Formats: sequence, C-alpha cells, structure tokens
Amino acid sequence: MGTVPIRAADEIDRVVCQYSDMLFRICLIVLGNEADAEDAVQETFLKYLRKAPPFESANHEKAWLIRVAVNQCRDIQRFHMRHPVVDLEEIHHFAPEPENLGILDALMALPEKFRIVMLLYYVEEYRTEEIANMIGKTSSAVKMRLKKGRKLLEEYYRKENP
Repeated sequence: MGTVPIRAADEIDRVVCQYSDMLFRICLIVLGNEADAEDAVQETFLKYLRKAPPFESANHEKAWLIRVAVNQCRDIQRFHMRHPVVDLEEIHHFAPEPENLGILDALMALPEKFRIVMLLYYVEEYRTEEIANMIGKTSSAVKMRLKKGRKLLEEYYRKENP
C-alpha cells in the first residue's frame, strides 16, 4: 500500500493557511456551490497528507495542490451526474397545478425502494427489465415494488386528500 509521508504539524498548518482560500475559490468556481467546494478542498488536503510527493519548490507544491483540487472537483461532478438529487421544491416547479403537488408530495413520502422504481417507470418511462438491470433486482421484484408503490401512493394520497 505504500508508506504515508510524515509531515510536521507546522508544515501542514502552513500549507492549509497558505492555500485553503485559493483552493476554495477554485473549487467554488468549478463546482458552483460552497458545500461541494469545501468537500473538494478537504479531500485535497487529505491527499496532501497521504500522498503528496516531496516538492522541488513552492510552485511545484502549489501546482500539485491545484491539480489535485481540480481532479477532486471533477470527481464530485461525476458523482452528481451518476447520482442526481432533486429537491422537492425543484420538483414543484415542474408541476404547478395544486392537484399534482399532492401526488408529488405523496410520491416523495414513499420509501426509497418504491419511490425509485415509480420514478423510473412512470416519469422516466423505463421498462421493468431496464429498471431491474439498473437496481440489481429481478424484473418480478420491480413489478412487485411498482404494485406495492402504487398501493402506498394511493393510501397516502387518499389520507392527505379525503
């Protein structure tokens, strides 16, 4: 696995103090939000602690940190592309009619395993076989989740809208 470079505490403090603002600004520009930028900077410093090579100069150190930070940003962007998260408030913008908001609220209240198959089937229009491949279940398991999800959705919707 390799040895972890041992760095003095004062060296670590110097690097964090000297580069954290710059790295945060770079990550914020690349990612567009503070939370992800903070995560990228944190991961950059963790990599510095674990894997940074001996540096030939201050410019080499700075360039290495920037490269690692940009790579971390790209990793975060790839993660978000593979694992999109939609806020319930954003979903409401797509369904401005009040009667549809109740259905969306009910759908979002379902347990995740039902919500995912319902969204993939009814919103994204995937076939049950395709959904099964995506979530690693059998086609019959997807059909059962759709059936149970519809039942839960109906129960929730009727309870909220008598």
